[in-house]
Amino acid sequence: MLSIKTLLRSKIERQVLSISGLALGGIDFEKPAGDPGLFGPESVTWRVHGDFTSMLCGGVSALLLQMLHPLALAGVWDHSSFREDTLGRLRRTSQFVSGTTFAPINDANALIEKVKSIHLRVTGTDAYGTPYAASDPDLLVWVHVTEAYSFLQSHLRYRNPALSLADQNRYYQEFARVAESLGSANVPDNVKAVEAYFQAMRAQLRCDERTLEVVRLLQNAPAPSRLAKPAGRLLIQAGVDLLPEWASKQLGISLSPLKRQLVRFGTRRIARLLRWAVRNGSWHRAMRRMGRL
Repeated sequence: MLSIKTLLRSKIERQVLSISGLALGGIDFEKPAGDPGLFGPESVTWRVHGDFTSMLCGGVSALLLQMLHPLALAGVWDHSSFREDTLGRLRRTSQFVSGTTFAPINDANALIEKVKSIHLRVTGTDAYGTPYAASDPDLLVWVHVTEAYSFLQSHLRYRNPALSLADQNRYYQEFARVAESLGSANVPDNVKAVEAYFQAMRAQLRCDERTLEVVRLLQNAPAPSRLAKPAGRLLIQAGVDLLPEWASKQLGISLSPLKRQLVRFGTRRIARLLRWAVRNGSWHRAMRRMGRL
């Protein structure tokens, strides 16, 4: 007979994996044995992307940042099911990030080619009359940098605040390979370059009613169960807390100092629980493929 502890761990893990890219299936992260994928277990990218809690918080922050770019917003607004199927969109994004990070090389490259083909169909004109295309190298850089920055900031806050500057730079250099494979060029690949990039981009960013609608949808994203809803709301707030100050002000969602303390305290407790419960995520499966677990 299974113990209460085992049942609880299994239930938590099922709910976590149900909102991850693993829920979509289609990728065997455990075969073929010894296949390092795009990065391999010694990479900083495997370390940064291997923790579910920090990646979820970073993903929320990245999406909020992305929506400040009117062309990125237009692509999501016109071509994505985000408004009708928020969890589905988050799962697909999660599958791409986890797949390109941890999947065997053939699966990782197949995901990249699939997204490249989708990008060719994502074109239009934004709310201000400017044409956009998801395959635009400059727009791809924006989407990539917001993700890399947010994932790294979340890792530093909730997983390893002692990650060295050299490893932070190495992370940006490694992860830039995915953006370059999608068609980006001149991707900022170190901490200073990313900071300078954001400073240069700020004049192009806007917050309008459609931006705020995406923010509202994200803040009210469904949870896998009623019991998980409070934790889900907290992790979304943790994503807001990760935003640069200028971005949170532009979005109008700044948190008070007390709220920030409470969010960080609660998120660290949830992270410990999820790390205890989740033993079959993408990182775990990839490590088994490499004979490391």
